[in-house]
Amino acid sequence: MPQKTARRRRVELSLAKPDRIAMTLEREIRSGKLLYGERLQSENELVERFAVSRTTVRKGLEALADKGLITKRTGIGSFVTFDGQIIDNAQGWTRALANHDIEVKADVLRIELIRDPKLARQLKQKIGTFIAIDRVRSIATTGHAISIERSRVPYVSELKPVLFQGLTQGSLSRTLSEAGLIGHSGEEWVEIECASEADAALMRVPAGSPCLRTRRLVRAADGRVIEYVVSLLDPRHFALHLEF
Repeated sequence: MPQKTARRRRVELSLAKPDRIAMTLEREIRSGKLLYGERLQSENELVERFAVSRTTVRKGLEALADKGLITKRTGIGSFVTFDGQIIDNAQGWTRALANHDIEVKADVLRIELIRDPKLARQLKQKIGTFIAIDRVRSIATTGHAISIERSRVPYVSELKPVLFQGLTQGSLSRTLSEAGLIGHSGEEWVEIECASEADAALMRVPAGSPCLRTRRLVRAADGRVIEYVVSLLDPRHFALHLEF
């Protein structure tokens, strides 16, 4: 046995059983043996593999979830998150994923001018006219859809070209920036929602599949709303991590 492997083995044996399980699975995730979106062995299989109790296995999985390496779906199993890395959504999903060398493409479903008085009241906007921009994002290398985004941008004259020319280089953030609409602050809410038949078809998952639903509100420095976007995310590829 090589010296490095022997030393690692001694370290593992000195750990508590849950930590030993977590370390072994973490190594498999980070090495690429377990790929993002892949389902881990069931609790029963892990109990047999590590010759420990179900409680010990659950503690090991909780340690991995606390690190953001996996996400646990009750009654379904545990899934590896993107390359075992926490994704920072401060500047939007696409940029966050690109920062982790994950190439994501976006297909535009529609760009059109709409009236939505209900949303205007919700956002406390005097004018209820918005540009609706709906997109599906997928992993470029596999074509696997990972999110649906429905952006609503309060209409201003500077954005009129978008209705005829589309987004600048396919980027909404770049389009808004060129129109002088710079995000300064915002809020985001996260919920669980079961995918409708239409959304499930777009994401290629069974209808009723649980998804992460985020609502993101972005404001300019003067407090104006510049974007409101509702996203439906495949939980096999995203996990929420908060620090406080």
